[in-house]
Amino acid sequence: MSGRPLGILLRSGGHEAAHYALVLATGAAAIGRPVLLFATNAGCALLLRDTPLRADPREALLGRRGVAGLESLLAAACDLGIRRMACEAGLRAEGIAPEALAPDVEVAGVVSFLSAVAEGQMLAL
Repeated sequence: MSGRPLGILLRSGGHEAAHYALVLATGAAAIGRPVLLFATNAGCALLLRDTPLRADPREALLGRRGVAGLESLLAAACDLGIRRMACEAGLRAEGIAPEALAPDVEVAGVVSFLSAVAEGQMLAL
């Protein structure tokens, strides 16, 4: 991948924000941008091995309307090499054990996120 990195900060635990964070991440990675998805606080729910967001009623609605849901977007994120990071402080704030995270999710702090994005762009949801 080449180009300036895109850092996506996911603070919200809601389905809509999580879904669009993945849409942006996979879209950017598909055009060759390096992407880092950094989840903190309630946003960490997206990076759980068994994320409750898969059971959100909006998932069925998206499927009926032909829009990619979380499952396919999460798989695409892995296939595209999107780096996923859970905020160490955010995990503690939500009472989430690092062991509950999906495979290959890194646990790090905001300094690691900012360093990885460096001179790239950042979006917050």
